Amino acid sequence: MKAIQTNNAPAAIGPYSQAIEAGDFLYISGQIPIDPATGEVVEGIEAQTKQVLANLQAILKEADLSFANAVKFTIFLNSMEDFATVNEIYGAALEEPYPARACVEVSRLPKDVLVEMDIVAYRKA
Repeated sequence: MKAIQTNNAPAAIGPYSQAIEAGDFLYISGQIPIDPATGEVVEGIEAQTKQVLANLQAILKEADLSFANAVKFTIFLNSMEDFATVNEIYGAALEEPYPARACVEVSRLPKDVLVEMDIVAYRKA
């Protein structure tokens, strides 16, 4: 196993790694919409979704991967009312074949953000 860390995504705010590479798989911890340049949460569901995706991309890039390597996304929403907005932004960031995905509404997320996502990626041979 190997820990992956980049300054281009928010530092872990607990006892976990940004990502762990295990064999051909990369497991990226849940990312919330913190701008790594400022350390602040961005405002609004559109900006938050874009920031989460940017944070995930930065970690993938550090591991020499991209969204094309993603096999599974999990999206956590504070409210399903935001599903259509998040889905549109998410869909624009990815290409077919789309990864498997789960999207769930939760009662609360860290720092009271509106969206969090994690990824499992596969390093294609």
